[in-house]
Amino acid sequence: MVDQRLRKISFASLVAATVAIFVAGCNSGESTATDKPEGGTNATTTEKLSGSISIDGSSTVFPISEAFSEEFGKEQGDIKFAVASSGTGGGFKKFAAGELDITGASRPIEASEIEAAKKNNIEFVEVPIAFDGLSVIVNPKNSFAETLTVAELKKIWEPNSKVKTWKDVRSDFPAEPIKLYGAGTDSGTFDYFTKAIVGKEKSSRTDYQASEDDNVLVQGVSGDEFALGYFGYAYYEQNQDKLKLVKVDAGKGGISPSPETIADGTYAPLSRPLFLYVNKKSLDDKPEVKAFVAFLLSKAKEIVPTTGYVQLPDEAYTIAQERVDKKVVGTSFQGAETGITITDLLKRETVK
Repeated sequence: MVDQRLRKISFASLVAATVAIFVAGCNSGESTATDKPEGGTNATTTEKLSGSISIDGSSTVFPISEAFSEEFGKEQGDIKFAVASSGTGGGFKKFAAGELDITGASRPIEASEIEAAKKNNIEFVEVPIAFDGLSVIVNPKNSFAETLTVAELKKIWEPNSKVKTWKDVRSDFPAEPIKLYGAGTDSGTFDYFTKAIVGKEKSSRTDYQASEDDNVLVQGVSGDEFALGYFGYAYYEQNQDKLKLVKVDAGKGGISPSPETIADGTYAPLSRPLFLYVNKKSLDDKPEVKAFVAFLLSKAKEIVPTTGYVQLPDEAYTIAQERVDKKVVGTSFQGAETGITITDLLKRETVK
């Protein structure tokens, strides 16, 4: 969809880097659920499957999980899906307890979540699946907040913020109360936004309307003339008639999120990869899970754009499938990082 070049970029625009991190991790070999021939990958198995697949996690990733489960269900009608969205943190808690086959995440898994999984002997395969641009949103009636700088966003959202009205943000804005809507503390969106904007993960003012359900935030901003909120790009795409994008200026002028600016990294610092984490035991014991992941990776470039998110380059999905085939467990990331270079990523070992 977009020409990807290996170049120095921030974590927020890790299109090419997502490919690179898999190369170092693919170090063992096993066959897939789809009985593919050596050196190739089949999207689905011709054998009809049954059983069940449980997916939870990020509300940002939920549209992707839902879309793929619906499409796979058309081919494998006897598989029962349970797809929910309790937030990235909530999903990882259930995943670590062995309650899920797959959890979606809008940030990489953190060290404490890895330890929680280890306590229950849960191993996982990390599968980046798409890119998102966290979108800063106002009500369509807002005619003044066309662009906000990263510094202004920090001023609004930092702990103990003194911002109560729009005039507190910029002197030529109206002295109207600013009503804030944002991700709940169990959300990977919350973790990434606070790291990228405030500079420290989970560092935020608390006097705002918080929810792990992005649809709740959409309703809040669309119903309040002087509201400001943030959530995944797909939820803006689905509600363009009720919302207005704010351009974000990271020092090079205001940039709006779009499939192009998210993919090429110019929408900084709020572009980020989205993930699925697959329970290794489910890959070992449940053919339907293996087949679903293979289907997802083979169809990603077709289906991901229909959900409002941005596809990874073809090579990323190919290497991701190799990672799944070889059951490479662990993460190649270290939390919700920003400012990491490809050189650094290529030197990394997978953390189990």
